[in-house]
Amino acid sequence: MGLFDRLFGKKVEEETSEENAASVKGTLESEADNNEIAPEPSAEAELVEQKYERTLEKTNKSFGERFNAFLANFRSVDEEFFEDLEETLILSDVGADLAMKISEKLRQEAKLQNIKSSDQLKALIIEELVNNLDEENLDKALNIQNDGLTVMIFVGVNGAGKTTSIGKLAARLKKEGKKVLLAAGDTFRAGATDQLLEWAKRSDLPVVTGREASDPASVVYDAMQRAKSENFDVLIIDTAGRLQNKDNLMAELAKMRRIIQRELPSAPHETLLVLDASTGQNAVSQAKEFSKVTPVTGIVLTKLDGSAKGGIVLSIIQTLKIPIKLVGLGEKIDDLAEFDEEFFVRGLFKGLI
Repeated sequence: MGLFDRLFGKKVEEETSEENAASVKGTLESEADNNEIAPEPSAEAELVEQKYERTLEKTNKSFGERFNAFLANFRSVDEEFFEDLEETLILSDVGADLAMKISEKLRQEAKLQNIKSSDQLKALIIEELVNNLDEENLDKALNIQNDGLTVMIFVGVNGAGKTTSIGKLAARLKKEGKKVLLAAGDTFRAGATDQLLEWAKRSDLPVVTGREASDPASVVYDAMQRAKSENFDVLIIDTAGRLQNKDNLMAELAKMRRIIQRELPSAPHETLLVLDASTGQNAVSQAKEFSKVTPVTGIVLTKLDGSAKGGIVLSIIQTLKIPIKLVGLGEKIDDLAEFDEEFFVRGLFKGLI
């Protein structure tokens, strides 16, 4: 069963008349707004869903205005309609490849179901977008070891929110009872270590540091030694984000990984790439470049609250086949959450169906 069906209960595409489509639309609104079918959410889950809704306000408004304007010009389901749809999806940061894929799929569905009304088309478009979120069955859970040390490396360009995400994740893991150690592996950017130290101070966490411009691999070695000798549960390593000097970055990250694996062969357990949602398709380009440099196990998507480019989530999942594991839902220390497709969909498409 697709995500759309799990959320809204039944496929709109099964309805063939405008009357039935309107009835289904009302049912979907009732189920989404009143949550009559889903089990009662916990207070914590409800709080996270509210954060998703607040975070996606700009994106929701952008999506809503664009799709409503597109459908307002609806005259007939012809080739011009699908060309305009493709353009609308691209402008929503869904990405050109996925926009073409969705448009082609809808061509077939519209013909098969003889769809004529704008409500049916809107529901079908959203259904196709939604089900592209989870069709890859990617594992979104963080790979935290039940026994022994978990090692995580954070990578990403400077300014994407890498150090901030580390601070937030470390705070959350400590709150869950984990003994967490941080490593300031970005020894080249002025102020990077100070920034990490400031985040660590907020949660009273230890940090392994090195001298400015020193070999970051030496920091990683010291951190691994301390993490093992003092029985830490999680070690999180910050790294430099100099993607413009890819050869140096590749050599640096490869050296770090060799040291980690020498000390703990099963590590690193996560290599998380931090992407700034507000950069749109440029984030996908960054991800492709970093994937050439180092194996990436998951994405941390930041600044979703300050962007109208939430469609990038669809593009990342479909283009990269890498799971989004964490999302930034605000600036506070507890505003980093595991990516939840259902909360994301409700926030993104609220009021559209």
